[in-house]
Amino acid sequence: MAEDPRSRSRAITDGPDRAPARAMLKGIGFTDADLSRPIVGVATTWTETMPCNFHLRRLADRVKEGIRSAGATPMEFNTIAISDGVTMGTEGMKASLVSREVIADSIELVGRGHLFDAMVTLVACDKTIPGGAMALLRLDLPSLLLYGGSIAPGRFDGRDVTIQDVFEAVGAHAAGKLPLAKLKELEDVACPGSGACGGQYTANTMALAMEVLGLSPPGYATIPAEDPRKDEATRAAGAALVHLLRENQRPSAVITRASFENAIASVAATGGSTNAVLHLLALAREAGIPLALDDFDTVSRRTPLIADLKPGGRYTAVDLDRAGGVPLVVQRLLQQDRFDGSARTADGKPWSEHAKGAKESPGQSVVRPQGEPLRATGGLVILRGNLAPDGCVLKMAGHERTYHRGPARVFDREEDAFAAVRDRRIRAGDVVVIRYEGPRGGPGMREMLGVTAALVGEGLGESVALLTDGRFSGATRGLMVGHVAPEAAVGGPIAALREGDVVVFDVERRALSVELSSGEIAARLRGWAPKPARYTSGVFAKYAALVSSAAEGAVMQVPASR
Repeated sequence: MAEDPRSRSRAITDGPDRAPARAMLKGIGFTDADLSRPIVGVATTWTETMPCNFHLRRLADRVKEGIRSAGATPMEFNTIAISDGVTMGTEGMKASLVSREVIADSIELVGRGHLFDAMVTLVACDKTIPGGAMALLRLDLPSLLLYGGSIAPGRFDGRDVTIQDVFEAVGAHAAGKLPLAKLKELEDVACPGSGACGGQYTANTMALAMEVLGLSPPGYATIPAEDPRKDEATRAAGAALVHLLRENQRPSAVITRASFENAIASVAATGGSTNAVLHLLALAREAGIPLALDDFDTVSRRTPLIADLKPGGRYTAVDLDRAGGVPLVVQRLLQQDRFDGSARTADGKPWSEHAKGAKESPGQSVVRPQGEPLRATGGLVILRGNLAPDGCVLKMAGHERTYHRGPARVFDREEDAFAAVRDRRIRAGDVVVIRYEGPRGGPGMREMLGVTAALVGEGLGESVALLTDGRFSGATRGLMVGHVAPEAAVGGPIAALREGDVVVFDVERRALSVELSSGEIAARLRGWAPKPARYTSGVFAKYAALVSSAAEGAVMQVPASR
């Protein structure tokens, strides 16, 4: 039901008592005509610290053009972004997941403070996407989330490469399989311009999920960062947002439980990142929609893996765009009755209508034909057992092993585990355990791509397993289990593990266990004591004090609600 499109901003701009506010806005170029129109907040996550978000200033200009052309006034503001790829393997990586909360809070604060009538958020690197989406769900204004798009693949030795190849090449170099000169050559060409990491890693996974969920325009997410179509699509999105404002269409009117199940299905069907589990749990909480860890396993079991995308497959996100993008993926899932077509997109129309118009490139092999999946079930698996009574997450896409039994090699920091891999102290059959890297223990739940990629690069990807209360990059592949809950820092069973304990991964039974009796585990934990806090002040200390379990999305909660 339409209402006054200036119902919020009038409190800032209208009436004699608002003369001081208008005077200040006129000081930076706004006119009486500008201030008489609806005001649209344009949140950007531009930064100069990575290629992922580097082009968002350009896209901000384009979306503002579209907003103005439709009769509203844009006001741009900026917030932070942390590069997962640049900080990977360092203390700085702890800031990544923490940044999701800061991004959400900062966008929400500006939206509430300046009483915008509508909002558009420009996002790119991993945590900016869920952070921006969380803010939009909190504000529940007419809004859109616009993903900056994938980087183009680099070319190395006659093949397409992404940042995943560089991480794995580090392991190959350490194993003596790749000369330093070739590593440098790969480093120089892997990232040829702006845009987020180019496989179905976390950024592209979450962009796809946001389009399916109903926060991003259909067909927008997969347009690459430097493709000329991105500029025109962004202008059109700005104009479309003003239409949503005039119709008073808010996220709460579009996003349902079916929307979330569709988003999970899209992630499972494309071999997407395990980080989607954390982020969709967090978003469902913001939307007030019940969603639990086991729902991911339920949906993934009934969803076929149909997209042949890196890190487990052959193709990049740019290839998915050429093949037909998200609408083609949805079309395939609808054909197999694995998607609720009545769920609505960001423009308010049902997905069934958009999927009919999907344009499939002749001869494409990125998205499998109907009835010919890569696997009968999707890539997301939830395991439980005496090592993870509250659950943990595994991505199956990219490997076929469903069972592993081996001795634990226990490390209390990611750096120590990486050093062991680099120094070739990990052997075939081992189970690498990295603990005290969870939401509270890290704090910040670092990704382990440096370790997992080094294992693959050394040729151990198919003969070792890994478990952690931290998390993984979307570029991780192999039998790697993350988000183990409860985490070590709160006395979860992972804290009881000792060097040489026999750990069993049984994917068919959805089990992760250690061959110890419940009495032995309890006895060890009775002798356990928490480690001293790694940070006693500042943002990391605040996060560690307030963050919930990974099984609940690792969201910050005020003490009264815990």
